[in-house]
Amino acid sequence: MSDETRFVFALVEDFTHVAFACAVDPLRIANLVSGKPLYSWSYASLDGETARSSDGTVLQTHHRFDALPPCEHLFVLSGLNVQSSDTQVLRASLRRVDRHSRTQIGGLCSGAWILAETGFLNGREAALHWEYHDSFMEEFPEVHLVRNVFVPDDRHMTASGGTATADLLLHLIAEQHGADLSAEVADQLVYNAVREATASQKASLQSRHAMRNTHLASAIKIMQESISEPVSPALIAEEIGISARQLERLFGKYLNTSPKKYYMELRLERARKLLVQTEMSITEIAFVCGYESTGHFSRTYRIAFGVTPMMQRGTLS
Repeated sequence: MSDETRFVFALVEDFTHVAFACAVDPLRIANLVSGKPLYSWSYASLDGETARSSDGTVLQTHHRFDALPPCEHLFVLSGLNVQSSDTQVLRASLRRVDRHSRTQIGGLCSGAWILAETGFLNGREAALHWEYHDSFMEEFPEVHLVRNVFVPDDRHMTASGGTATADLLLHLIAEQHGADLSAEVADQLVYNAVREATASQKASLQSRHAMRNTHLASAIKIMQESISEPVSPALIAEEIGISARQLERLFGKYLNTSPKKYYMELRLERARKLLVQTEMSITEIAFVCGYESTGHFSRTYRIAFGVTPMMQRGTLS
């Protein structure tokens, strides 16, 4: 009997190719450098024949979603348009696997969205590509979404996509066969910046804006956490222990804008993501982005983006 660990990757149409490569290559290299067949892997798709990635690459697959083979790890990999993808067959199959086996079912890139739709992530932490965070939090409030690169949950691992997938696979290799092998695999990948699960997907505000001012970082954090119930710049300044005039100066110096304008841009950017990524009504989106009036929201949105919320969504209803 083989001791190899079996992986199956369920590839949803428009899956992200870089996340796919970062998932499979660490397994291949682990076999190569160890000189042993530690891992085997195969691919599944809706028709059991091919799956197309978002860059147009067509991959031959081995199994249909409704006929998944036994394995130790089953990872759902998706990418663009995950909300509108045909995943009904896959979700039914995932539930069967979960009921009748001890297979660990995980999600890569936007794959956590599909796991959340099955109910697997309720009450659990999950990682998902940052682009989907706003719409995911509205759709699945019962899931504890984190900004980590991956979450090594014992039952339902998730990774945020891209090179975060390699981080997760290297983590698994280290758990199963030791840190030395994992380091060798990383060296072969020329990947010398391997991240722990708790690493953040996006650079901190301090890194992105070359900011070293704790007051400015604290003010922005308050804004980000109060999108639906905006706080006035004066109250923000009071909370962080400076004057309103000092707050104005900080935003002007480091970000070339005012606190009020920066706050409005945060709220409108969240609104844009919700319009594009969810089926929430324009009234609901206005409310969760801190606008009491739909009319005010629509006028502000048009000034900022050149289109109304209705035009942005591309519908007349």
